[in-house]
Amino acid sequence: MRLVGITAMMLAAALTPQLPGDRPAPNPRSTRSVVMAQNGVIATSHPLATAAGLRVLQNGGNAIDAAVTAAAVLAVVEPTMNSAGGDLFSIVYDAKTRRIHGLNSSGRAPAAATVEEFQKRKLDRIPLRGELSVSVPGVVDGWNELLTKHGTISLAQALEPAIRYAREGFAVTEIVAWQWREVEEVLARDPKAASIFLPGGKAPVAGDVFKNPALASSLEQIAKGGRDVFYRGAIAKAIADDMQRRGGLIRADDLAAHHADWVDPLSTTYRGYQVMELPPNTQGIVPLEMLNILEGYDLRALGHNSAAYLHLLVEAKRIAFADRDAWIGDPESTPKAAIERMLSKDYAAQRRRGINADAAARDVKALTLDGRSSPDGGGHPMGMGDTVYLTAADAQGNVISLIQSVFEIFGSGLVAGDTGIVLQNRGSLFSLTPGHPNQLAPGKRPFHTLIPAMVLKDHQPFFSFGVMGGDMQAQGHVQVLLNLIDFGMNIQEAGEAARFRHSAAGLALESAISAETRFGLNARGHHLTETPGVFGGFQGILIDPKTRMLMAGSDPRKDGMAAGW
Repeated sequence: MRLVGITAMMLAAALTPQLPGDRPAPNPRSTRSVVMAQNGVIATSHPLATAAGLRVLQNGGNAIDAAVTAAAVLAVVEPTMNSAGGDLFSIVYDAKTRRIHGLNSSGRAPAAATVEEFQKRKLDRIPLRGELSVSVPGVVDGWNELLTKHGTISLAQALEPAIRYAREGFAVTEIVAWQWREVEEVLARDPKAASIFLPGGKAPVAGDVFKNPALASSLEQIAKGGRDVFYRGAIAKAIADDMQRRGGLIRADDLAAHHADWVDPLSTTYRGYQVMELPPNTQGIVPLEMLNILEGYDLRALGHNSAAYLHLLVEAKRIAFADRDAWIGDPESTPKAAIERMLSKDYAAQRRRGINADAAARDVKALTLDGRSSPDGGGHPMGMGDTVYLTAADAQGNVISLIQSVFEIFGSGLVAGDTGIVLQNRGSLFSLTPGHPNQLAPGKRPFHTLIPAMVLKDHQPFFSFGVMGGDMQAQGHVQVLLNLIDFGMNIQEAGEAARFRHSAAGLALESAISAETRFGLNARGHHLTETPGVFGGFQGILIDPKTRMLMAGSDPRKDGMAAGW
């Protein structure tokens, strides 16, 4: 994957003070121009998806119609990242009611998924790939829910472009080809996956035209029969039969029981802006806790991407991630007291006092509740995480922030029967640690890194955005928001500026971050690593508070594109 598409010289250019919402002036810190439009905009990680969504907007559809259409196209043209066999989350601003709605369309563990079942199979953790990693897919129900509650077109209409690309083919882009090639060995393990996704025995290269007629047929069935075809009809039977044949745990009843849930987003304030994220089972609370901690510092005075600045962000991340790993899981299992504390400004001030401005923490303790800590053992075994994110807005004021994924590249590595549908491996994120909120149990939802975001100013949508990439998502949300709010960058600059990613392996920095910063971080005790291509991908829409102009940006780290009319 490509490194950040800006040079050190660009990043070192003088910061021009600019209030968020002011129209951006041309600036050499970004490689792409901000897209501006009055009637509608959409930003996705693939040009074909953006074009399909834009066409819906131009034909009179609203932002939700455009987003679902684009999401379905992404499930075809970015098969590495997402599928009809994955999960979906979304935040919607409904202009008519002026209300925010959150949608959790993640699937649950099957009825047979118990700790005892894995013990019987002599497994002490859930495999990352294969039939035991599969949880019930939620994407198709998510598409249907969004259109039923907020859309103006039918599911059949929204699926038309995706069906066409699956049937007639599409040109594989450079980054998708790179990702595809990385998992040839995984795809080769499953004869059905290999027959579809390794034509001629190898992954397509950039420019190859790829077709998936089996997927086209499945999408046509959904278009004709609705979401029930996937959860109660022929596709459900194909998935259940395939899982049973493989020795997996999902059965027809598990698919029939699936339903998405409309939820209230969590939020905090940051320097006068209301930042909204989704509640557990997502990690949406993590960027909110980080922002609460960081609000107590004069970050602008430290200088963008200076050692002192990045040090504070990493230390805030350590704290919020420790709390996340201790307490976040299924919505019914996550203690309400943990949510309240992690959102508390007083708690943030308490944790802020424990940060040493001159030294990296060696051991960060998680939040304790009533004198008790979380069970021993990590609740969130993590891979890199692979995701698509998109956002759309229309002239009526509707805004949607949407994310969907199969987790790892090509998810479980399995295709369900003759459906052409790749099944996700989200079930691998469950823990087998006794008593942990994320402990596996029938009907529970696994912990999710997927987090769409939306920011309000004076109760109006101001910024809809997301950053892809597993654990990078929460870290990326904070970095993009600080770029925008504290450093006055325009939307394209905010998403394009060089980023860090902190993990158990160390602190990875993009190439545009200066040698002086690297020296300062190393002196503070941070272990710096060289890990290209792990910094996620950004898409975003900003709505000018004064003019209501729609402004969109798209990250050069992906093949994506923003467009409007």
